[in-house]
Amino acid sequence: MAEEAQPFILITTPVGAFEARECAVSANTVPNARECAVSAVAVFPDRRHMVTGLGDHTLCLWDLRTGVMLKKMKGHRNWVGAVAVSRDGRLIASGDANGELIAWDGNTGESLTQPIKIHSKQIVSLDFSPAGTVLASGSWDTTTELWSTRTWQEQGNAINCIDYVHCVRHSPLGEYLAIATSKDVQIWTTDKRECIAHFQSYHAAHDPAWNYSLAWTSDGTRLLSGSNPDPTIQEWDTSTWKQVNDSWKGRTAASAITGDHTGSFVASASTDHPRLGRLSDRRTIAIFKHSDDVYTDSFSTYYKHIPSAGRHRKFLDWPVQDSLFNSKACFHHRLL
Repeated sequence: MAEEAQPFILITTPVGAFEARECAVSANTVPNARECAVSAVAVFPDRRHMVTGLGDHTLCLWDLRTGVMLKKMKGHRNWVGAVAVSRDGRLIASGDANGELIAWDGNTGESLTQPIKIHSKQIVSLDFSPAGTVLASGSWDTTTELWSTRTWQEQGNAINCIDYVHCVRHSPLGEYLAIATSKDVQIWTTDKRECIAHFQSYHAAHDPAWNYSLAWTSDGTRLLSGSNPDPTIQEWDTSTWKQVNDSWKGRTAASAITGDHTGSFVASASTDHPRLGRLSDRRTIAIFKHSDDVYTDSFSTYYKHIPSAGRHRKFLDWPVQDSLFNSKACFHHRLL
C-alpha cells in the first residue's frame, strides 16, 4: 500500500494520569517481569469506572471522573494479565500468570471467589458473553474454556486450540466466539461448540508474528484481527469469513485493538503510541504520544476517551476531540 504524506493529529497531553503508587516493587527492577506494570485495563459500561490489573498481583478500581483509586483488590498470587467487566458492570473477572481466575463484585470490588485454577499456564484473555452468563478464558496452555458466571464451574469440555491462545472475543449477539492463536483465527459456535471457520491471516505467515488481538464491529458484520510484531490489521466478512480488501498497514504492531461504542472507529496499541483510525476508509486520524511502552492487552475505548497503560504502573487517559470525528481532512494514509 503506497504512502501519502497527509496530516494526522498528534495528541501529546492526556487529560488524566493515574498511578498505582502503592506498588511494593520498584518499576525499574526486572521490568520484563511486569512487577509494577499496568498489564490489563477494562472500562465499565457506565464509562465512569475502570479496573486495571498490575504486575504486583493486584487490581485497582478507579473513578475515571476524579482519578481516585476506589479500591486496591488483592488475592492473586502472580501478575494479573487479563481483566474483563460484564456488560451490566456487575462482575469483574481477572486472570493471572499462574492460570488462576478470581471473580469480583463490580460495585464493591470485593472478591466473590477464591483463586480458581482454570488453566495450567498463564491466562492472557477473558471475555464475558453479552448476557454475562458465560466467561471465556484463553491461555498459553493452548485451550479456551467457558465458565458459568452463576456457579463458576466449567461448561463442557475445553476447546483445544492447538497453539497458544492470545485473545478470545464473543460476537455482539453471543452466537460466536472468536479465538486468536499463534497460527490462526478460529470461529466457534457457543451453543454446539463447533469450529465453523478457521483462517490463517497474512501476518501469521511471517513467523514469529502472531494473531494477537481481535475486535468485532458493533453490528457483527466484521471481525478485525491484529498481530505482533507485524504492523497489519485485517478485516474479515463474518458472512463468508473471507478477508475484506487489503490489510491495514501501520508503522507498528497492532497487538491490541478495540472499537468505539459507535462502531465507526478503531483504536490500536502496541509498544508504540496508541492510534485512532476510522473504519470507513481505514486511515489514522490521531496518534497519542504515550511516554512509555503500551502493553499489548492494556487498552480500551470509551466515549471520547482512550485509556492506555504501560510499563511503569501508570495509566494515561487521552481525550478524543470532536473535530476528529467530524473532520474530513485530518487523515494519514496508514490506519492504526
